[in-house]
Amino acid sequence: MTTETAARPDGTSRPAPTAEPVVTGIGVTAPNGLGTEAWWQAVLRGESGIRPVSRFDAEQYPAKLAGEVPGFNAADHIPSRLLPQTDHMTRLALTAADEALSDAGVDPAALPDFSAGVITASSAGGFEFGQKELQALWSKGGQYVSAYQSFAWFYAVNTGQISIKNGLRGPSGVLVTEQAGGLDAVAQARRQLRKGVRVVVTGGVDSSLCPWGWAAHLAGGELSTEEDPDRAFLPFSPDAAGHVAGEGGALLVLEDAAAARERGAEVYGTIAGYAATFDPAPGSGGEPRLRAAAELALREAGLTPADVDVVFADAAGRRTADREEAEALTALFGEYGVPVTAPKTMTGRLAAGGASLDLAAALLCLRDQVIPPTINAGATAGDCPVDLVTETRRPERLRTALVLARGRGGFNSAMVVRAPR
Repeated sequence: MTTETAARPDGTSRPAPTAEPVVTGIGVTAPNGLGTEAWWQAVLRGESGIRPVSRFDAEQYPAKLAGEVPGFNAADHIPSRLLPQTDHMTRLALTAADEALSDAGVDPAALPDFSAGVITASSAGGFEFGQKELQALWSKGGQYVSAYQSFAWFYAVNTGQISIKNGLRGPSGVLVTEQAGGLDAVAQARRQLRKGVRVVVTGGVDSSLCPWGWAAHLAGGELSTEEDPDRAFLPFSPDAAGHVAGEGGALLVLEDAAAARERGAEVYGTIAGYAATFDPAPGSGGEPRLRAAAELALREAGLTPADVDVVFADAAGRRTADREEAEALTALFGEYGVPVTAPKTMTGRLAAGGASLDLAAALLCLRDQVIPPTINAGATAGDCPVDLVTETRRPERLRTALVLARGRGGFNSAMVVRAPR
């Protein structure tokens, strides 16, 4: 919209939606920190949350490391009535949503009806809840299966529970594109803001760290089996041999820029550009399309590669995938042409929560004028000529960040964020 005013559902007017929505709140649950500032400070210190699995006995499995959210007691964060009906993943998501709304200074009860929604990303739904109910079915019988199983496993459950708990009755939805989902959800939220919605809680929080979920991770064939946490996840390294799975993610409050200004909200940054592409079928001979996603996102933002100050890489941790991402980066920026970072080496890959956590890191990077490190990776492989940031770096000026994400099955997403004007 480009008009000067837009109607609220109650008939009053407000400034019309603008082209670049803004982020006014961040909520984080991550393996190296519960809560945004605790996580961010750990990231800047280079503190890893990757350690031996503790949520179940992983000794019988070839992969034994994971990124688990520390010190999370659901009863401290979630109303007791919700505990019997929620998976661990949803409890983390509800906690992140509460923090994001509080950080943004948004009181859902004070908003007009249908003016605020929820759009999240998911990869698998409530795996642990589902496993426990299947165990009850097998060992005791159907009468012992919880009625809540009908929705607690569902991939859209985070969106539903967040919207119900907070009275967010506006347009809502869920995106299922694995690791790319955190960016795709924010992009869908942006579309709703452009249609006149005022506020959207968006991003991704994920967890499937249970035996059933672990079997699925292992079946994917991409987990590292290294038992040393400092050697298990080494993106762009000649020793890269898979990734570590983790849980958590970030939820953001995305808000119409004019509405945020109207209420005097603090702004982390703007969503300036986005694009998604899809890789050709394996064996078809087609080229990966991550580069195309980045080019399209920059074009939408009205920027060139020269305008990008830092890239938050997808950083798969597998030699072929890393080489393909490095080729996309060098085609855009030249060899060693832009600082590249992957703070996910401190958390593992968080499925649907990973890209939104990178987006939160990019926004805080612009806020604090500091690039977080990629720990443990060391020197890059010869076929990955990227300027990998391995220690906290403070350039002269950080205004624009590019966040990249790839999901299993060929999904590519790129998002450009800019510091507040």
